[in-house]
Amino acid sequence: MDYKLIAIDVDDTLLNDDIILTEGTKQALAAAAAKGVTITLATGRMFPSAQKIAAQVELNVPIITYQGSLVKTLIDEQVLYERSVPSDAALELYQFCEEHGLHLQLYVDDVLYSKEDNEKVRAYSKLSNIPYVVNPDYDTLIAKPLTKMLIIDDPERLDQVAEQLQPLIGDRVHITKSKAHYLEFLHKEGTKGHALQFMAEHIGCTMDQVIAIGDSWNDREMIEVAGLGVAMDNAIPMLKEVANYVTRSNNDEGVRHVIEKFILHTEA
Repeated sequence: MDYKLIAIDVDDTLLNDDIILTEGTKQALAAAAAKGVTITLATGRMFPSAQKIAAQVELNVPIITYQGSLVKTLIDEQVLYERSVPSDAALELYQFCEEHGLHLQLYVDDVLYSKEDNEKVRAYSKLSNIPYVVNPDYDTLIAKPLTKMLIIDDPERLDQVAEQLQPLIGDRVHITKSKAHYLEFLHKEGTKGHALQFMAEHIGCTMDQVIAIGDSWNDREMIEVAGLGVAMDNAIPMLKEVANYVTRSNNDEGVRHVIEKFILHTEA
């Protein structure tokens, strides 16, 4: 297959466990781009955070951020695709979090908000390399268009929360996990799968000509719609089951392996 578009998740996929993009992977990406392949990131990260990673790869294309809720060009920051959490569901989620004492983060106009300054938001900010704003006035923020809402807690508790919220707002929002302790809420069309289909149409290729690479359950939609859906060796087992191919781990340059095997044809 003559692949034209590659969408790559960032954390635990493109980056290794030290949050580093290896030189070997960077060279493979450059070689693929030189062959005319469009390379984009597909991440749950905010645009400002993903923008910094894209600069390392030297990408000059639209990138998929907020799990697929926002597709934006890197240079002039033109919004090509955008979906916001439905306001009624956002309010219900906020009220649920207040009643159950859950840490909820809001994302408005590429700004991360936390109701209080605590260890959860500090750790998140450090990992994603973006600042945050403490604003206790969530009653006002919740009325604004929200690109994403995120709860941080222990994995087991989040699984219970997801089960509780599914019958309440699951008909109006997309609920997914980007990490075991991150539970995310987005528009139903704010998935990596929807955004990837938009990107393929945008550059003029078919889905058969698309490769998607990821490691977490939030990558499922794009791996299912891509012509070649690839799971990392460090991916969760359920993702490996729906993938067409399992590559090496993020610590063993799994993305580089995919590019060399399927794009550059330099590896058997």
